[in-house]
Amino acid sequence: LQLVESGGGLVQSGGSLGLSCVASGSTLDEYAIAWFRQAPGKEREGISCISTSGGSTNYADSVKGRFTISRDNAKNTVYLQMNSLKPEDTGIYYCAADHSFYCSGYGFYDYDYWGQGTQVTVSS
Repeated sequence: LQLVESGGGLVQSGGSLGLSCVASGSTLDEYAIAWFRQAPGKEREGISCISTSGGSTNYADSVKGRFTISRDNAKNTVYLQMNSLKPEDTGIYYCAADHSFYCSGYGFYDYDYWGQGTQVTVSS
């Protein structure tokens, strides 16, 4: 399974961005998918996760109410809609796949496959 993120960029505080994570090499509907981010000088942080069916989602407190995760298994794609962006949302955003029905957490070793990341920069 290969994952490719896209949709990052530069946006002003309060703005919105939509990220996509496209899978190839296997069908995405066998994998729970999470989004992580890593800010400069900080550890990678798990921010959202979605089950294989899309029926179960989870959000970190830092993004709850502002970010929405969704998936379209027919398109082998998972999305992260980010609204009301803040400068502290700046970082590299990664998607990761866990060969499980449900999200098992945000541990690095919980996930079998990772994308290369897309940069999100929020200016104040």
